[in-house]
Amino acid sequence: MLVIMGHRNRLNLIGCPFLQSAMPKIKRPITLRDRLEYGAIIAVIKTLRGLPFRQRSATIAWLMSHVIAPLAGYKERVHQNLHHVWPDLPTPERNALVRNITRNTGRTICELFSPKDLKRMAAETTLTGPGLAALEEAHAAGRPTIAISGHFGNYDIVRAAMIAHGFDVGALYRHMNNPLFHEFYLNNISTIGTPLFERGQPGLGKMVRHLRGGGTLAALIDVRANNGVQLPFLGQPALTATSMAELALRYDAVLVPFYGIRQPDGEHFTAELETPIPLSDPTTMTNALNQSLEARVRETPEQWFWIHNRWKGGADDAPQS
Repeated sequence: MLVIMGHRNRLNLIGCPFLQSAMPKIKRPITLRDRLEYGAIIAVIKTLRGLPFRQRSATIAWLMSHVIAPLAGYKERVHQNLHHVWPDLPTPERNALVRNITRNTGRTICELFSPKDLKRMAAETTLTGPGLAALEEAHAAGRPTIAISGHFGNYDIVRAAMIAHGFDVGALYRHMNNPLFHEFYLNNISTIGTPLFERGQPGLGKMVRHLRGGGTLAALIDVRANNGVQLPFLGQPALTATSMAELALRYDAVLVPFYGIRQPDGEHFTAELETPIPLSDPTTMTNALNQSLEARVRETPEQWFWIHNRWKGGADDAPQS
């Protein structure tokens, strides 16, 4: 499934880090390659959907770890990134981490393309932490809120749980290169919750209106931003966007880090909303968000998405394959 898609169709969304497309939406004719890719992907997804969810999740976790990750170069990328930030990590520990990281990635993909099961899991997940009271207070007062996470655990579990809790949560996404698969993907993540805002000019006005109306915006902090500022993450400089902090300052929004933490059984989660980040200046606030995520990654590194080029373009650029 993902090998066919390669890196070309990755989409950065509060529902999918794995299929991130750096390209803006481009209207173009549907090609034969588009149809072949779409047909192959849908065939695999529909075949696996015939399995019970637990078995389906385990199967995709195994496929990602043993087939897709090695063939697509993801396994090598994870090794490189782990060595970049923790060069002294013993080889057996690094190998074990790579296995667990790629397995968790497979589970998250399965959950993403099983939106009804994801919503069921979210309904079983209780929102906890000091950030919950802060969001409830802001919601009652009609004050905008911005909930920030990273590619850690499954953040969509928390988004769905927040919607079930009564929060009006909108999320950002990027348009996929393959127009056929984009519609399928958008239908899946729309089932998890709406509204959704396309990154860039198409969704900017809607996103701003959503915030100004007292809504909640959910976004990720750990996507490499080519025009971002260099801030430390896991001890290495990483290009980081300060846009979420800038939005919080502009609209006096409560800025809360949140995490959907996968439990050892792989199927249940805890949802933790941390103490809000004080409003100060964009760099200080974004650095605090980085530190929040970093603490989570250091605690359970197997839950973070080590596959992407987080440190590319940093002052101490990580070696890339």
